Amino acid sequence: MKNFLKKLTGMDKVEAERAKVEEEKLELLRKKDPKEYHTRKKESWVNVLDMKVNEDNIRNGFFELDWNKYFVIELIQNGYGTESDPEEEIVDRWFKDIVYNMLSDEGLDTDRGAGYINVKPLSEDKSEVS
Repeated sequence: MKNFLKKLTGMDKVEAERAKVEEEKLELLRKKDPKEYHTRKKESWVNVLDMKVNEDNIRNGFFELDWNKYFVIELIQNGYGTESDPEEEIVDRWFKDIVYNMLSDEGLDTDRGAGYINVKPLSEDKSEVS
């Protein structure tokens, strides 16, 4: 009955047009600001913003990561920390795990001294890791 009234009054077409406009806005947002796009959709998102290598010592460098709260929630659900842990530490545990797995997959020594990891918070959900 509800759909019949919508058709009768033309509201079905108005709602369809609104949905189309909203979808176009989301598509534009996906291209301009992927982090905000995924956050609005309540989806996990992480990105490497920058990577630098120390010219004087090739063993040192840093990755600058950006993420949203849904990424941190996903990491917590997968055992990388608890809600009381700082986000930077949770993401750092995940990142160390990724690096360890890459070394292991390549048959390289995973037990080596490669310096230390310094986490510098840049904002609520962005840190520089060096």
